[in-house]
Amino acid sequence: MTERATPEAGPQGLASRLTDAGALTSDWLPAYQAVLRESFVPDVIWPGVGPADGGPVASIDRRTDPEAWFRAVYSDTSLTTQWDDGNHTGTDRGNIPTCSNSQPAMVFSMLAALDVQPGSTVLEVGTGTGWNAALLSERVGSEHVTTIEFDPENAATARARLDAAGHNPVAIVGDGSQGWPAGAPYDHVLITASLREIPADIIRQTRPGGIIVSPYATEYGGEAVVRLTVQGDGSASGPFVGSSAFMRLRQQRAYRTHVKTYLGGKPWPADGRRTTTSLSPEDAADWLPMFAIGLQTQGMFPYPEKLDGGRYTLWLRDTRVTSWASIDFVPDAEEFEVYQSGPRELWSELTAAHAWWDDQGRADFERFGLTVKPDGTAWAWLDSPEHPVPAVG
Repeated sequence: MTERATPEAGPQGLASRLTDAGALTSDWLPAYQAVLRESFVPDVIWPGVGPADGGPVASIDRRTDPEAWFRAVYSDTSLTTQWDDGNHTGTDRGNIPTCSNSQPAMVFSMLAALDVQPGSTVLEVGTGTGWNAALLSERVGSEHVTTIEFDPENAATARARLDAAGHNPVAIVGDGSQGWPAGAPYDHVLITASLREIPADIIRQTRPGGIIVSPYATEYGGEAVVRLTVQGDGSASGPFVGSSAFMRLRQQRAYRTHVKTYLGGKPWPADGRRTTTSLSPEDAADWLPMFAIGLQTQGMFPYPEKLDGGRYTLWLRDTRVTSWASIDFVPDAEEFEVYQSGPRELWSELTAAHAWWDDQGRADFERFGLTVKPDGTAWAWLDSPEHPVPAVG
């Protein structure tokens, strides 16, 4: 590889930045130093692409620009490595990013939350590029790590990288939402894809007192990492420990119906009932308020339709295809036009959820938590399980 352009580039520079940020702790530093990120990154990458990012994205190819590739690998950013479940080829952007080497700060923050010790048994759901599996193998021993990947191509390339790096965890090609009962019970479970529901199989395969760390997304939007402790009765409960933005577990992806179906073939506003609102769609557009709204609402999701001049229409729809709402955002306006249709008044539900969150001092991610019962029933709470988040709608 060619000479490094700056002293900040490379493993040590990234380690310093992660340590200063509090993400890389002293107990994980030896594993970080032993497992080079560059060994688990392919030649072609798309830096900084998240599930909701749009627009053109420039790829970097190590074969034509090794310096840029090296700088990207040792930056604190996620690296998309696959588009469209592997059906996309070439160096242009695909439609949906479906595999990545995650942002290092997120990787080590989640590993810290997992709280493994040498000899702990660990299940990883979502092998991806193999970097997490290698870090866990270095820390607890390969013989104590099981990693499962749904995509056969990703699994094969990760296996080759793990072998080359001298790590030999149990590597399974299969449905991670079902766990891997042959290796259970596990002391710790790390899930590296976003979930809308914590699979009951995963909880059953974790010993009482064991820890599950997973990104958790609401139907409405917003996402955070939850740290669950499994109880003796088979339930699991714990706090959210910070914001996240992961690709959705394939078995829990949502497939949306076009808004034309909601309008019944009629031009907008069809049978929509007109009102106005003083709540700007912008006040509910960030990741945190979306998360708070999503914890209170059921089966509702948004879509912003961009217009000229900074204007946009926020569409709300329900998953049962019975109700919709549209809210027109105009910069500097004090009131906004709303149309709602169907048995549910979706904008009214959103405003009620937003008002509750506002009344709680605009609670941050870390004040929320989640409890999942053995039958799969789950509820979010604020500050403690004794204070469930109210349901709206």
